[in-house]
Amino acid sequence: MKIAGAPISWGVCEVPGWGHQLDPERVLSEMGRAGLAATELGPEGFLPTDPGELTALLGRHGLSCVGSFAPVVLHDADHDPVPDVTGVLESIVACGASMLVLAAATGTDGYDSRPDLNDDQWSTLLANLDRLAAAAAERGVTAVLHPHVGTMVEKGDEVARVLAGSSISLCLDTGHLLIGGTDPLKLARTVPGRIAHTHLKDVDAALAARVQSGELTYTDAVSRGMYTPLGTGDVDIAGIVAALRNNGFDGWFVLEQDTILDGEPVGQGPLGDVLTSVAYLQEVAGGVPA
Repeated sequence: MKIAGAPISWGVCEVPGWGHQLDPERVLSEMGRAGLAATELGPEGFLPTDPGELTALLGRHGLSCVGSFAPVVLHDADHDPVPDVTGVLESIVACGASMLVLAAATGTDGYDSRPDLNDDQWSTLLANLDRLAAAAAERGVTAVLHPHVGTMVEKGDEVARVLAGSSISLCLDTGHLLIGGTDPLKLARTVPGRIAHTHLKDVDAALAARVQSGELTYTDAVSRGMYTPLGTGDVDIAGIVAALRNNGFDGWFVLEQDTILDGEPVGQGPLGDVLTSVAYLQEVAGGVPA
């Protein structure tokens, strides 16, 4: 079972003003201490873009690279998204990774609001997903779409529209799917052949419901602890892992607990929650990170 981490569990995020951003050395060092085997790259600028510097930095901490999250505008007919992922693909290939994790960005910062798309914009989005998947495949990389709160693919009917209208695989993010109204366990059981990557998140369902109702913004809910260590929230993580593995999933399980920091952590900080999640997943898997 391949278990990786992501910088967002340490509060490192591409959204301006998200919170205190930790130094890469601390984040990568703590990933290694947690027993994680690999990491996603995190937002642009967090890790070096030079291939030699990047691989050397990861190697010092005993980590390999899984891939990278890339929010890209896909619905605008006047915008070509392929150049937007060229640099990301270069980094992914340079460090021997295999996953380009796309999100259908709104074109504005943050994840607290989004516009509605018309049918023409949806057609553009779906066609661009297939274009980007083909561009990634030419480099030996698998592109997946990450349904994500505050993007153009968030809700259950939007996920279904992507599955029906494009051939791209999915990143099963257990938290974003739940908040967007999709049962991640049901999705894992229904379309296992379309799932090529996973982000494992646990969620406080009460806070998620306040996001769904509009009472709280997504950012507010994250700052209040909507994401919890694996096994302590309301997502059936064990059931999802079992469903995927029983259907032959052999990709990465990336631990993500989106966090907002208000300053440099004292003591363990985010590492404490990551250790809890790793221990839980080891128990679920009946083994250790590989």
